[in-house]
Amino acid sequence: MSNNYRADFPILQRTTNEKRLVYLDNGATTQKPLSVIRAVEQYYHAFNANPHRGAYELSVKATEIYENTRDKVREFLGAAKSSEIIFTKNATESLNLVAYSYGMNFIQAGDEIVLSIAEHHSNLVPWQQVAKAKGAVLKYLYVSDDGTLPEAELEQKITAKTRLVAITHVSNVLGIINPIKRITELAHAVGAVVVVDGAQSVPHLPVNVQDLDADFFVFSGHKMLAPMGIGVLYGKEELLEAMPPFLFGGDMIEYVEEQETTFAPLPAKFEAGTQNVGGAMGLSAAIDYLQAIGLPAIEEAEKDLVRYAIAELRKLPYITLYGCGDFVDKTGVISFNVQDIHPHDVSSILDADGIAIRAGHHCAHPLMKYLGVNATCRASLYFYNTRSDIDALVESLSRVRGVLGYGLK
Repeated sequence: MSNNYRADFPILQRTTNEKRLVYLDNGATTQKPLSVIRAVEQYYHAFNANPHRGAYELSVKATEIYENTRDKVREFLGAAKSSEIIFTKNATESLNLVAYSYGMNFIQAGDEIVLSIAEHHSNLVPWQQVAKAKGAVLKYLYVSDDGTLPEAELEQKITAKTRLVAITHVSNVLGIINPIKRITELAHAVGAVVVVDGAQSVPHLPVNVQDLDADFFVFSGHKMLAPMGIGVLYGKEELLEAMPPFLFGGDMIEYVEEQETTFAPLPAKFEAGTQNVGGAMGLSAAIDYLQAIGLPAIEEAEKDLVRYAIAELRKLPYITLYGCGDFVDKTGVISFNVQDIHPHDVSSILDADGIAIRAGHHCAHPLMKYLGVNATCRASLYFYNTRSDIDALVESLSRVRGVLGYGLK
């Protein structure tokens, strides 16, 4: 690892449209350092075998890699037991597992499920399906003008009827960090469980699930330097024990008779079929890389970068920013619009300058409607971004309106 983090990422050395690549779509997926790429390559080059199934050397090694990664994730999240760590393919699958294994079995007619209006569809649509199937009621927490959740919303919406709160730790549109400890306190006081979508928090700031007192916590590896196809569900042991399996098949069974099956103990109960050991080895390498820098250092570096970015963007009078009122509770996700220009056009024009941002609804239709827009531009930062990346973004944005024949104001 070098002090110039950008140098550790091969893809960031390339050009796009004959320009230096300025990658600002880290909220969608992060790039991979060479150490992660080599770890995945090493697995398939030297260790590839089916875990848990063979008594031969390669299978034993694959099992060791897989289970050692599980314990590393346990430590990374501050979980009590490795059996509370379930591997999935991404945060979406993790949330669906909770919705269908917990929600469909423990939510009843008339129960209330509380969500924030800022949820990603992955933490919203599954709960819609649970509510429809079980006759439950969805209630939404609405954000204030600066994107934060008012205390009054929490106190008024989390009631004796609440059985589950599904909440993003960090909004993928606004970058706002939600008060998870306060939410778990209120939810647990009325006997509700809390499902936390940590896809946008785990890569960017220190997380301890026991300190947060989350009942379930999910994240995707590919948003924190790891390969695509590996995700994590953390769940408190007593809840996971009470839940039926989500998928059925090999490796999640204990005994199978012609008419009956008994299931394996945690965590195998929720890990049917051949698992992504190569992805797990990549996730292990990604955790090593992040911990070598330090999550507190990453968090502070991003806060400095987002302060700079917002200050520079505010110099452009035709830019509208969303959720940028409080730097203390915000990560490096910046949503904005350019006056008169559709976000897709903005993204295309920036791409010609080698700048990659996201444009659209960001899998958050209800939030877009609440904000009164159809779409936004989103620049999402990571620790390998620099102020020169921000300068390139702002310079390119200063030309966008002119490209489409508008004045600068």
